[in-house]
Amino acid sequence: MVMDKISLVLTIIGALNWGSIGLFSFDIVAWICGGQGSMIARIIYTLVGLAGLWCITLLFRPTESYSSDSSNS
Repeated sequence: MVMDKISLVLTIIGALNWGSIGLFSFDIVAWICGGQGSMIARIIYTLVGLAGLWCITLLFRPTESYSSDSSNS
């Protein structure tokens, strides 16, 4: 699903940003967007937060099973 992939990418971006804050005290999003208070940075933070909420649904979805049954080939 496209929404799942977009959410995962945004969540990874958020995780990398938090990692850089924790390790180096450097906020990549704020640096790129001109500060934490800029409108663009706030939009990115909001999108990452919403993506994280969407990714919670991935934990509770049934997984699809792909069988390697060669009789259907």
